[in-house]
Amino acid sequence: MTEAEILKGCLNNVANAQQRLYALHSPKMLALCFRYANNRADAEDMLQEGFVKIFINIKQYRNDGAAIEAWIRRIVVHTCITYLKKNKKFADNLGLESAEHNITNTDNAQHVLQAKQIIDCIRALPIGYRTVLNLYAIEGYSHKEIGELLDIEESTSRSQYTRAKNMLHDSLVKKRIIPATITLPKVVTVY
Repeated sequence: MTEAEILKGCLNNVANAQQRLYALHSPKMLALCFRYANNRADAEDMLQEGFVKIFINIKQYRNDGAAIEAWIRRIVVHTCITYLKKNKKFADNLGLESAEHNITNTDNAQHVLQAKQIIDCIRALPIGYRTVLNLYAIEGYSHKEIGELLDIEESTSRSQYTRAKNMLHDSLVKKRIIPATITLPKVVTVY
């Protein structure tokens, strides 16, 4: 099936087309969910809720040159945020001022191990910090957009991001993943 045939099938609620769309995009979207979730079960719940929203709202996708993956990604990110907002512990952590990711195209076991260690360090951040870090540095949202998404002030997003970045840097240095002299980039591309 081509992407156009899959989309047409999804618009007509054809189960086979929906399964194909899910099979094509769920691995990357599960990795995305894992960056926000506390555990695999939460990530899978986020993914499931995201795809339910995708299938319900597929008619809103405008095939105007924008990739379907970008549209799906945006829905899944918003689903993750909604899921976290429902969790009182997350809301409490965000108010305080104080994925596994699929790795492909690499034959170097050291790089794979290092990437896993970095992901583990990100996942060890407090949920509020981790969420802002993911939204800003990985997904590319502005602090204003993050504030609107999370119902926090833009300045809170900025301070959460700075603290997350510093905590992540300290963790990476402590585990000897990076030298202390290296600074973390402002934005990271993860797919």
